[in-house]
Amino acid sequence: MKDKLSLLKKEFNLRMKNEHCKPMIVLMKCFIVFLLPLLSGCTAIALTGAGAGISYSLSNVAYRSFSSPVDRVHQATIAALKIMDIKIIDDSKSENGRTITATTKELDIVINLEEVTSKTTQVKVDARKSVFLKDKATAAEIINQVGKILGEQNLHSTYLQSTSIRL
Repeated sequence: MKDKLSLLKKEFNLRMKNEHCKPMIVLMKCFIVFLLPLLSGCTAIALTGAGAGISYSLSNVAYRSFSSPVDRVHQATIAALKIMDIKIIDDSKSENGRTITATTKELDIVINLEEVTSKTTQVKVDARKSVFLKDKATAAEIINQVGKILGEQNLHSTYLQSTSIRL
């Protein structure tokens, strides 16, 4: 009888421990899934646009580097915004390059052109619908248009064709 009672107590205690752990496990999972990405700031993540070489930070800012000086990338960016019918609000020099602020009916867009070297420029596009919602597709398309204007996609595809092995 004592053995059965002690076994029941042990089983009850184990179940109670497990029942108390379940809410903590659920809370930890929620933290990992929902809150941890918010704490990571601007850490880069390996997400790329469909073969376009566009990357995104965890805050969904699209960026790409071009093998062109800041002035040339700036001209291409202005042309791309005009092609896309995006209204330019401000265009000013910044510490490392230029900052362009633009808008559409639904988006506020900030484009940073940062000089990496005298012949390399990094373009960062942040297209926001609201404080929390961003439009990655529009940001990626702005960068794609800049690339088209600079002629880098044609050069890249020509390079790939010339270096491919033919059987």
